Amino acid sequence: MRSAVPTAIAGRGLLAAFALCGGASIAFAAAPNVSGKSEAVFIAELALLLLVGRGLGEAMQRVGQPAIMGQLLGGLLLGPSLLGLVWPDFQHALFPQTAEQKSMVDAVSELGVLMLLLLTGMETDLRLVRRVGRAAIAVAAAGMALPFVCGFAVGEMLPDSILPDPQARFVTALFLATALSISSIKIVAMVVRDMNFMRRDIGQIIVASAIIEDSGGWIIIAISFGLASSGTLDLRSVSFAIVGTLIFLALSMTVGRRIVSGLIRWTNDHFSSEFAVITMILLIMFSMALITYLIGVQTVLGAFVAGVLIGESPILTRHIDEQLRGLIAALFMPVFFGLSGLSADLTILKDPNLLLLAGALVIIASVGKFAGAFVGGKLGGLDRAESLALACAMNARGSTEVIVASIGLSAGVFSRNLYTLIVGMAILTTLAMPPMLRWALRRLPLREAERQRLEREELDARGFVPNLERLLLAVDGSANGKFAARLAGAIAGSGDKPTTIIKLGPDKWPQRTVSKDAGQSKKQVRAAQTVTLAAHADEERPGSVDAIACGRKTDSAEAVADEAQKGYDLLIVGIDKTRGPRGGFGPEITRIAGGFEGSLVVAIAGGRLKSGGEPIGRILIPVNGTDVSRRAAETGFTLARSGGSRVSALYVASGRSDGERRGRIRRGAAMRRNEEAVLKDIAELADRYDARLRTALRIDVAAEDAILKEVERGGYDLIVLGVTRRPGETLFFGNMAAAVLERCDAAILFVAS
Repeated sequence: MRSAVPTAIAGRGLLAAFALCGGASIAFAAAPNVSGKSEAVFIAELALLLLVGRGLGEAMQRVGQPAIMGQLLGGLLLGPSLLGLVWPDFQHALFPQTAEQKSMVDAVSELGVLMLLLLTGMETDLRLVRRVGRAAIAVAAAGMALPFVCGFAVGEMLPDSILPDPQARFVTALFLATALSISSIKIVAMVVRDMNFMRRDIGQIIVASAIIEDSGGWIIIAISFGLASSGTLDLRSVSFAIVGTLIFLALSMTVGRRIVSGLIRWTNDHFSSEFAVITMILLIMFSMALITYLIGVQTVLGAFVAGVLIGESPILTRHIDEQLRGLIAALFMPVFFGLSGLSADLTILKDPNLLLLAGALVIIASVGKFAGAFVGGKLGGLDRAESLALACAMNARGSTEVIVASIGLSAGVFSRNLYTLIVGMAILTTLAMPPMLRWALRRLPLREAERQRLEREELDARGFVPNLERLLLAVDGSANGKFAARLAGAIAGSGDKPTTIIKLGPDKWPQRTVSKDAGQSKKQVRAAQTVTLAAHADEERPGSVDAIACGRKTDSAEAVADEAQKGYDLLIVGIDKTRGPRGGFGPEITRIAGGFEGSLVVAIAGGRLKSGGEPIGRILIPVNGTDVSRRAAETGFTLARSGGSRVSALYVASGRSDGERRGRIRRGAAMRRNEEAVLKDIAELADRYDARLRTALRIDVAAEDAILKEVERGGYDLIVLGVTRRPGETLFFGNMAAAVLERCDAAILFVAS
């Protein structure tokens, strides 16, 4: 009953909003001299498209269909298919076809296409394609080839009456073939994600196949648009478009990747105004769209490739990504798909010939795609059930086909009748796909190897190191600095984690000395990255990690605080005078740590690691089941994996009074179960990092005494200790950490939340 209350309130709110917007629209349409109020008409159009699209999109999602279908159906309801049929004067008043009004709407539609292709590119995971390459390529190739041939044949046999220009039949057939052969990555990914199959093997193959189809389809569309622009099949213009497209793609995926990443990073690091990175992303998209226009192909290819490069940029944080997606999903998607629905007129299906042609398009598109994807799955080594699931998934056209049809309509390749038939076919195939795919996926069992991989990925999802996005390293030329650089390289090399190095040192140092030492620190970081990347060779990891050295200010604490404003997840500090003259941490590291609010690692070289660069033989990680000790364990395992070190996890049950020891008899079993659970969790974490782990348990002894005795007895080179910052004028991690800092000669890493 409690869940029904907010639902009812939300429903009443939505109805009230509909009534308000609808009443305002009716009053506006009834007002005199509406035709002269183009700006007001434009605002009313956008408001209705947003409201109806959002409302129907929400309704479609609640019945297991994609929201995009609701937005498209909203446009159909507001267009000549329904509103224009029952109330034509009102529909014409709201959506007049005057040249001035149409140019305003077309501009929004064109921008919407670019933004949607940008988002599609950002969702294109090239690493996923590489991971399941053989099966995905086979599915995409066969899944595109058969419906493409069928679509081209249909285009060649279409009656002249439905073509905008019978002399350009070849280009129309090419567009139609491409429209019938591409699957919608958005719709496919949505259903796979809803079914919790995104990380399953078959889910990854489905999404990767849709990515390949999307990418190939947009290249074909770009070249086809060049043909449409020239109006004839000119081999010279076709060759220029194909060669230009190939050169553009080659430069984009090599030089362009570095340029885009550098531009995003430079903007993020040098601009303090709001949403500066979003502006740079839009500028990159517009620039690449103009480049593809200049080489004679469609601007959508430039927007799509820009999205791919932006999505692969290591500096693109989740926060920035969500901001951009929010803008596109909230404004451009409902407006674009609403306008796409407005351009279709389903009343043409009163003509029996067109109705028959619409049915033929649906059958040809569905059978061709289903058969092609099924054959591709078998060629890719999949079994019958997996190939059946692939065939069901690839039959969704959805957003992609609507975009292709809209481009064809604007380019004069499709007539309005043919455009309507294609949009109708896209709606029917997309609405049929989710229930078919859900039925097929439920029939697939979970293999043991797949189950183990999913468990590892679940550990990563709630882990500390895998979710770090950007590292800040503050070091000087001391042994502590070298040790900190080594750790930063190990963490950065375990994933795509850009690292910025701040070189600290005495104010009297000349700038050339600082620059030389900063370069040395960069070499140390990258050397550790290389070792770590080799250790992760069995996983899908980037081939290199971005590491840069930034300029140093006179005040080292000020330099760290200023750089921290640019967005970092972890600060690693290694400076000479870490320990204070009277115990505890020194004033310099206190000031440095005070300028950073995120997670912090303090590196102290010592014992056999006194110079900071020696091999690490054994690592001790005290654990107690808390989040901070688990984060320390992940940090230690990451460092161990890069150097092949042996790791011991020490669980310490703190000392108790006599009364507490007597009470322990009654709760001993529960305590033992808790201790076993903690050590089991750490052992599973060690398996994820391929670390060689030994566990130990110490009861009824002070934690610092147990740690120090274990270090002395086991000959450990390094202690990785999870701690929490405590308030105060100096950096303080608690009494236990202070005792270890004071009394231990081995190297120490303090990992602080």
